Amino acid sequence: MGVRRTRREFLKVAAGGGAGLAFLGLVGCESNRPVRAVAAPATGPTQVFRSRPDLKPPPVQVTTPARGTAPGYLFAASKNGPGEEHPSQDGPMILDNDGEPVWLRPVIVEERDAMDFKVQAYKGRPVLTWWEGTHAGFGNGEYVIFDDSYREVARFPAGNGLPGDHHEFLISSRDTALVTIYAETPMDLSPYGGPEDARVMDGVAQEIDIETGEVLFEWRSLEHVGVEESDYEIPPDLAAPYDYFHINSIAEDGDDHLLISARRTSAVYKIDRRTGEVVWRLGGNRSDFEMGEGAVFAFQHDARLLPDGTITLFDNRGEAMEEQSRGIRLKLDEDAMTATLLQEFVHPEQPFATYQGNVQALPNGNVFVGWGSAPYLTEHDTDGNLLFDAGFPAEVESYRAFRFPWKGRPQGDPDLVGESGREGRLTLYASWNGATEVASWEVVAGPGIEDLRPAGSAPRKGFETAITLRTDQPYVVVRAKDSSGRVLGASKALKRGS
Repeated sequence: MGVRRTRREFLKVAAGGGAGLAFLGLVGCESNRPVRAVAAPATGPTQVFRSRPDLKPPPVQVTTPARGTAPGYLFAASKNGPGEEHPSQDGPMILDNDGEPVWLRPVIVEERDAMDFKVQAYKGRPVLTWWEGTHAGFGNGEYVIFDDSYREVARFPAGNGLPGDHHEFLISSRDTALVTIYAETPMDLSPYGGPEDARVMDGVAQEIDIETGEVLFEWRSLEHVGVEESDYEIPPDLAAPYDYFHINSIAEDGDDHLLISARRTSAVYKIDRRTGEVVWRLGGNRSDFEMGEGAVFAFQHDARLLPDGTITLFDNRGEAMEEQSRGIRLKLDEDAMTATLLQEFVHPEQPFATYQGNVQALPNGNVFVGWGSAPYLTEHDTDGNLLFDAGFPAEVESYRAFRFPWKGRPQGDPDLVGESGREGRLTLYASWNGATEVASWEVVAGPGIEDLRPAGSAPRKGFETAITLRTDQPYVVVRAKDSSGRVLGASKALKRGS
């Protein structure tokens, strides 16, 4: 398959941020000189933070440091791969270009996962969105929206009593939700070589009013796409529902059409939003387009229409193709009905991503690729050159990954713990989960909570900043400051010896 390194061989132990400390640059308690701080890397299968021991994310290793990348943070939702176990927590995570966490929200229930974590616009404001639930190929969960202070704005299921699937949660231009569903449907498959009393997974696309839960539009694949279009042969011992279509993305094409991607037919469908009829098929065994050199794709994910009329998608490809997975951008000529490969985005390790993955076109012309079951996150320029590369441990993956600008303003206070040493030495560990504007930490100390004076300052270093100083004062507080010196928040007072 052209794979040079397996997922298990990749990143067995990686460097993260924030655990360990070396005593550095001790200063007097009344000094206003900068205090030196470090965020020493955590090694092993999880990252550990003294100020937030409840957070144990997987480490992320940056192998190609960011250069020429678009502004913004990285968005992923870590989870274990099928049959894999890992001690780190699953859940949405915002990361910086060093792979350091900015915001973490673990999924509390072990059997649940979070997927499709990204920034979207809702009612004119940026929000965080994701799907959360259980999945075993097909998802059953809820769709979640958080605001920039990390408060829950909405949480809702799919409509008509159907199970909300994880493959897509898109907030439309009309502030509705476009979601995917796998609906188990009885069907006679004997004309296709299967059993008479079979069950088939119908690929369903719904448009839902987020506030009321009303289903505004529903499209079912079995009403418009025949079983014979599937690239997935019916097993002779079929027992589980036959997943002939495998819907995995929905995108808007103006006000009147949708683009729907189906992995098992290796095709993208343009759908009339009013009638549900298929306008055309791109790819698959019934393609309406003549596929140019290099334009053929298979078992794809995440088909997106760009403003210039081109389409991006993640081309997983199949094992028999013996070619690495890739991101691609296609030019469609709907008059001549031709599809031309414009760009290809590949990884130097030539991974085969069996499932999942996405391609995100960025405002500056770059492209960000989430490699799904291959544990990579990359950014490329318009020529396909690699500008950034990071990876999870081998047993960890993210369904999709993105880059977005984001300003987070958490409601709670910064977290602070301290460890006393000899001769008045004090090591502080400060963090503020989700705060994106913190540039430095100011330490204030004194004999009482109402009598605190500056004892030093330190630049923010990763998710958790370790600060050392010498003071005999019993009360200590850290204040988070932005780049202009404005105080954004302060921790609760830490009383030494308590």
